[in-house]
Amino acid sequence: MDGLGKILILIGIVLVIVGILWTVIGRLPGDFVFKKGNTTVYFPVMTSIVISIILSLVFFILGKFK
Repeated sequence: MDGLGKILILIGIVLVIVGILWTVIGRLPGDFVFKKGNTTVYFPVMTSIVISIILSLVFFILGKFK
């Protein structure tokens, strides 16, 4: 259970960091917003790429410690 607890804490920390980045980064220039009438469709393409790169780096660094 010790290992499971550490993994859950790590996942929680990663989620908090992603949440903070999501609010700070917000809508980058590569994000697409389509508005028509009462409907708005939002495609966060650039934000997803940035978050993917950050998570890849985090997991790469964590993989070096195993």
